[in-house]
Amino acid sequence: MRIRAGFSLTYECSQPTPMLLVLEIHPSRRVDLLTEQVIGFDRPIEARGYIDAFGNACTRIEAPAGLTTISTSFEIYDTGKSDVVLPNAVQHDIKELPDEVLRFLLGSRYCDTDRLGDLAWANFGNTTPGWTRVQAICNFVHDHIAFDYQAANPLRTAYGAFEDRAGVCRDFAHLAISLCRCMNIPARYCTGYLGDIGVPPVPDPMDFSAWFEAYLSGHWFTFDARHNRPRIGRILMATGCDATDVALSTSFGSSRLAGFEVVTEEIPAEHLLATL
Repeated sequence: MRIRAGFSLTYECSQPTPMLLVLEIHPSRRVDLLTEQVIGFDRPIEARGYIDAFGNACTRIEAPAGLTTISTSFEIYDTGKSDVVLPNAVQHDIKELPDEVLRFLLGSRYCDTDRLGDLAWANFGNTTPGWTRVQAICNFVHDHIAFDYQAANPLRTAYGAFEDRAGVCRDFAHLAISLCRCMNIPARYCTGYLGDIGVPPVPDPMDFSAWFEAYLSGHWFTFDARHNRPRIGRILMATGCDATDVALSTSFGSSRLAGFEVVTEEIPAEHLLATL
């Protein structure tokens, strides 16, 4: 299938403000691009790209004082297949894990594993290690947290999500990641586009989405505790230990998000035929 995606974000700064942006699709998906994905600015801005320690494509800018709109629009190929499900995927002993995976066992800014270890072992210690255990964690988180845009809180940790029992997709991901790490399963945070493709559309405005990946059988597999079902058309933007590492923007000074619009939609087959 062919997917159209993009965004328009407007920031207001009181003075020139350095910013880090994680707004490009992940380098692993660039091969699927059908049109260029160029990050544009509505004002003259010097931008410099780099690849961070997690392999994400990032951008450095200095936003001028006033309003600045950052945008992109692109089309990308997708197989149309849902997330891979491999029920027999196994959990590795820690001694078998690659060195670069070990950091995804540790606590991080939003994944406060030290406060969730007893809970994790009490609830999942008797589950079958591997895919079954990760799915049990997803089921628990999905049932425990109520999705509510009004409950969004950028300061909420995984333990906070467990206590509040309400939040947005990042809270589902943080809690599931933390519980996996407590059970010695490497887990990393993912952010990207996820449109209402193959599912009934929801009335909420389109947004970026958060999910996570667990390391099983030598591979990273996608899990989504919020939706808790395989989905079609994910477009990965970035991975990290938690939301800190993949924030859309990190401002080194005062800034306000003044405008926010995200588009993710399948291009209908009849439209593709009409353009041939």
